[in-house]
Amino acid sequence: MKLGIVVTQTDPETVFNAMRLALYSLEQGDSVKIFLSGKGVEIDKISDAKFDVPGICRKILDAGGKFLACGACLKIRNSQGNEICPLSTLKDQYEIVRDSDKLVTV
Repeated sequence: MKLGIVVTQTDPETVFNAMRLALYSLEQGDSVKIFLSGKGVEIDKISDAKFDVPGICRKILDAGGKFLACGACLKIRNSQGNEICPLSTLKDQYEIVRDSDKLVTV
């Protein structure tokens, strides 16, 4: 299965649970692409004692998952992006929506 996840928020528990699904899907042999939009481009800055969002994002990368981040959203935040939030485009988001067998939004 090709799983697409669109993240538009920074609530630690919500984002962590979406990332748990992403990691589990990768462990089942699925492909996973995660598009970060709006506040979602701040995923690497989520800091919470109960929900290690940056840690699980690294596990997703290590398992072969792919993150893409809205370039306009990054620019608004004066960010150039990074490994978890690589600068991407609306075309990338469109392709994730178009090509995914299942799409989850949080």
